[in-house]
Amino acid sequence: QVQLVESGGGLVQAGGSLRLSCAASGRTFSRYAMGWFRQAPGKEREFVALITWSDYSTYYANSVKGRFTISRDDAENTVYLQMSSLKHEDTAVYYCAAAPTIPALTTAPNYWGQGTQVTVSS
Repeated sequence: QVQLVESGGGLVQAGGSLRLSCAASGRTFSRYAMGWFRQAPGKEREFVALITWSDYSTYYANSVKGRFTISRDDAENTVYLQMSSLKHEDTAVYYCAAAPTIPALTTAPNYWGQGTQVTVSS
């Protein structure tokens, strides 16, 4: 059974940092693009960041560029999201996702995690 399990969410003050992890199991994701999405209350799910499998290129939403860093450890089948200078508007449930290609990842990922809550107090 393929699973993506997020962890590392919690409550943090504005300006603080958190590191999210997404542990994959059930298959190897070394040839999958991996990404993070988020959904705030009353809003649609939105793209946050992704990392390719071929050359580890990274892409970010403008709202998090310069503050968030995505990385992956294929030996551990894990992807990370380091979040710094957090703002109240970063409050959301954060989801990990995986797909063989970038277009698939950004439109219809093959796999989703269950999400982890991040709350930033102002």
